[in-house]
Amino acid sequence: MVTIDSNDSFSLRVVRELGDYPEHKLDICLFVPGELGLTSDIVTERAFYHQVFHVSRTYHSQVQLEPLVRSRLIQRIARQQERQSPEYRLSLSLYAYQYVTAMEQEIANLLRERPENLREDLAELLDLSATILRRLRRTAPKDEGLRRYYTNIDNYLSWFSEQQFLRLAAEMDFKDDEQDMRELMLRIARREAKYRDELRYNSERVNKDSTRMSNKMRLLRRLIEYPVTLRRIGQELGQVEERLVKAGVAAVLMTAVSLMILSARDVLFDVTAVFILLVALLYAAREVFRDEVRQKLWLWLRRGRPKWRHQFIDPNTEQAVGKSQEWIDYKRLSDLPEPIQKARKAGAPQRGEIVLHYGSWSKMLTSRFLSGYATTRETIVLDLEVLAPLLEQTTYLIYRQEGNDVVKETVEKRSVLNIVIRECWGDREDIQRWKVVLNRNGIVETEADN
Repeated sequence: MVTIDSNDSFSLRVVRELGDYPEHKLDICLFVPGELGLTSDIVTERAFYHQVFHVSRTYHSQVQLEPLVRSRLIQRIARQQERQSPEYRLSLSLYAYQYVTAMEQEIANLLRERPENLREDLAELLDLSATILRRLRRTAPKDEGLRRYYTNIDNYLSWFSEQQFLRLAAEMDFKDDEQDMRELMLRIARREAKYRDELRYNSERVNKDSTRMSNKMRLLRRLIEYPVTLRRIGQELGQVEERLVKAGVAAVLMTAVSLMILSARDVLFDVTAVFILLVALLYAAREVFRDEVRQKLWLWLRRGRPKWRHQFIDPNTEQAVGKSQEWIDYKRLSDLPEPIQKARKAGAPQRGEIVLHYGSWSKMLTSRFLSGYATTRETIVLDLEVLAPLLEQTTYLIYRQEGNDVVKETVEKRSVLNIVIRECWGDREDIQRWKVVLNRNGIVETEADN
């Protein structure tokens, strides 16, 4: 299952849950309008890979809020903090991470698909959230070292819960007879803010500055995610081949130039000014064509083949728990697999599109996973700011009729980027398509096209 949402002004977040299958293959095709003029000379494949695609993978559990409340993890936390166990920090981070990911998933589901029994779903969500936080706060450690770690986690969970309920209150469409639920969420948000103030979790300067607060909470979020985020160690493939290509091209061109020089000397019979000029021209031609021939040959040899290899390391055990291979290429529409072409629904308006294909293959060793986890979640952040210089910040006029009057409106120029994602695992395949509307200032809209 793949989901896409807007993460920042120019960023898209692609999230996919890998399930129980050990091997996965992913294809992401970006269809960039031809009018932007994107080419491999403007942004190379290697630059596109390093600037646009940011991949991370974390442990993931299918359990939702209710099973989490019923779990025995909180009892394990209590036992470990009594013994001042070094595993206390890991268990506390796991508990917080489960709560955070489950809450984000539930809130996103509520906003995406407003349920018919909204009152019951919200009441259950609020009750479970309060239960989880209450259980955590009952196990506050007395040891000073553990207490500091607990304070950071509790501080973030309180702020995170407040933000999620404020988000629901701001973005959910409540009917007239449902306003009491909105007021309840606002009351809970105020209660969490008061809770942090009473414990003096944050200084007055931080409380008054939203930027400071956001940056602090981002650091605390990383503290929670660290034990469940797999470390990614990469290696670029083909470096030996690249050296061989470089040496081979240089040898061939040098041999050709040397033969031409010998032939020229046989013709001219002596070293003259014409001979010296001819030698200079031959060496200049060699310098002109050497890099171009080498680059073309290198791209031809590596096209369609993996260009990067990565290992996923568990930060708790320092063991390798998986590996992946990735590649990226500029392609023509006709070179793409037929299912992706059908998903794109290409026609006359799409002629001239630039297609950039990102592919990855991964295999995970589930037997080495952290206890209690059998699956992982992959998050790919697409930073499309590399396209910003190509977008035109222009406006134009359109006219429409209202009765007998003609109304003139100024509209901005926007570009539509199509994204087709194909995910393969086992003998199954899933293809989805999205439209991303961009202007010079960022992403305007993201829409799934079924």
